[in-house]
Amino acid sequence: MCALNVVKGMELSMKITKEELAKEQQHLAKTLEIIKKNISELGQELYDKEEKIKEFKELIWDTRHDMDPAEMRSMTGASDIEVIIAEAKSRYFRKLFKIQENPYFASITFQEENKDQLEKIYIGITHVEEDLTYYVHDWRAPICSLFYDYELGKASYQAPDGIIRGELLNKRQFKIEGGHLERVFDNSINIDDEVLQDVLSQESSDKMKNIVNTIQQEQNAVIRNTEDKTLIVQGIAGSGKTSVALHRIAFLLYKIKNLTSNNIIIFSPNQIFSEYISNVLPELGEENTLQCTFNRFLEANLPEFKYVEEFTSFIERYYKEKESNPNWVAYKQSDEVIEDLNHYIEDLNRQAYFIDGIEFDKIFYSKEELNTLLKRYRHFLVFERIPALVYKLCDYHYDGKKGKAKQIMSLLYKSFNIKKDFKQIYMNFYYSDHFRKNYNSPLTDKEIKETVNKKQIKYEDACIFIYLKGLLEGFDYRGLIKEVVIDEAQDYNKLQYYIIKSIFPRSNYTILGDVNQTINPYYKYNSLEELKQIFEEDCRYLELQKTYRSSEEIIEYTNKILGLNHVQAIRKKNNHPVVFRSEENLKEQLLADITYLKTNNKSIAIITKNDNEAQEIYELLTPEIETISVLGTKTEKFNRDMVIIPAYTAKGLEFDAVIIYTKPDNNYQKKERYLYYVACTRCQHELIIYNQKELL
Repeated sequence: MCALNVVKGMELSMKITKEELAKEQQHLAKTLEIIKKNISELGQELYDKEEKIKEFKELIWDTRHDMDPAEMRSMTGASDIEVIIAEAKSRYFRKLFKIQENPYFASITFQEENKDQLEKIYIGITHVEEDLTYYVHDWRAPICSLFYDYELGKASYQAPDGIIRGELLNKRQFKIEGGHLERVFDNSINIDDEVLQDVLSQESSDKMKNIVNTIQQEQNAVIRNTEDKTLIVQGIAGSGKTSVALHRIAFLLYKIKNLTSNNIIIFSPNQIFSEYISNVLPELGEENTLQCTFNRFLEANLPEFKYVEEFTSFIERYYKEKESNPNWVAYKQSDEVIEDLNHYIEDLNRQAYFIDGIEFDKIFYSKEELNTLLKRYRHFLVFERIPALVYKLCDYHYDGKKGKAKQIMSLLYKSFNIKKDFKQIYMNFYYSDHFRKNYNSPLTDKEIKETVNKKQIKYEDACIFIYLKGLLEGFDYRGLIKEVVIDEAQDYNKLQYYIIKSIFPRSNYTILGDVNQTINPYYKYNSLEELKQIFEEDCRYLELQKTYRSSEEIIEYTNKILGLNHVQAIRKKNNHPVVFRSEENLKEQLLADITYLKTNNKSIAIITKNDNEAQEIYELLTPEIETISVLGTKTEKFNRDMVIIPAYTAKGLEFDAVIIYTKPDNNYQKKERYLYYVACTRCQHELIIYNQKELL
């Protein structure tokens, strides 16, 4: 006999019996009771432990003069252990506090092979247990992968002791709000299941949300992969690449012992994007990781320059047709420049020698003696050889004491034929045969000098400059970082990957991107699989081929832009065709479109081709729409209800409705189709396009 399918006034998706419904309500009540109890007990325990640690540290301080070094190390070690334990409990306390009104979102019933007992597993953000009985399992636990990977029937999962096989008998999903069971229904893993469609139909928000209750099988394969040192993921627009990356981080923090958020760095395309994703990990009960844009990384490692040009400004030079020598820029962005730079530095290394002898503390070394010593370090980098030689002389003359090292170093550099002037060395590259063999057009002295003589270095020069510095004196190794995540991977050329890999040589990598969303007009991968030649060790390439962002109507149009036919739209039709407009009475038209779009959509973006157009539209509309704002490369916080943004800054963002605008004489051309594709694929529900033919 079936129950009336109503819980708190909402209709159930699939019928369950009254007995089952009563059991679910009892389980929820018991779980909430345990969470409340655990929060209370943990809170008191943490308070007591904090007092204990404080007293312990005071004891160490007061008795420090009475203890020998061994006792002091033992006491401080014990104190450190207490702090580590307290921090772990504090993190769990915060997670329990977060789920106290919504402890789980799904359950599975699994029968292990050759066993009669059924396992009912409830799945949530974190585990809940009492007396070794688990009322909720962490979604990252091995057995919970069954929920994401299988429909009902034969199933298996990888446990610490090996593969566990059996049968998945039931999959149930819950909507719990304020501690009340709002909805409960049995479901399969069908890609268009009700929960997923419900999530997709929701309006977008200012921050990216977690997708822990709707992770799909192809996404789960990326999230839970721990076998490969490097994971390269090609995912079409709207396939959830960034969400997958963040959930993968949360999974790795759970799976890998002693891994913390401080051991992980995310390379993001810009500050807007970094702010947009900042809520996901905290929602999953984890702390945010280190985040960096490649521009910030360049700025931190190029003290020779006051400013480093932003990537978006570099892109703008092309789209605004302000680049005086595009062929030279294309060469600097090419793969050929890597080999040419390598050969150039190899030649410098071979040609390094001392011009004169040196004398210090009445000790004289002839140039012949110095050059003989220098040969011993010929396998060192050019500017690593001098310090190595200095330390050798200190060992020989001063029993390893380094008091005279600075003086000796200065003398050796004065005698060295290669001056430690990175700007000059960089300019000399463009006079070398290594450059000229791949670049036939002659450059003027003025053009070469302008690459480094300004306070600001151009983006393409900065990438080469930092690589050249690394080849000469070594890269700044960051051993603390164990996991590197690179999003929008298609916008990094191979030179940049060599730089990153040299700085984090022992790290694991998760690299995600879409070659069809390339906005760099000078560089494009045929496939991200090309990166396997850089990350050779334990490297796997995967693809995400389903898109969850845009409606079928929008996907159908954006497929035509690039001639794609493999994109699978998951969001159901919304009966809103793509609308095209020519510019007439622009202000009135835009205001009318915005008014219409606001009736059904929360977030609206006007996406322009460049920042000049963005500013012009802002000035046109701001007297009528006070809440409108323009997003730039350095914007960190913003309200997405109504924004104007250039296409190359919109990477990774999504909006309920989008208006694509270009001036009539500046519409997207065929060579700019990838940027146009990026702009159009930011839209979820309704897309209006100004001054553009239906197809390029």
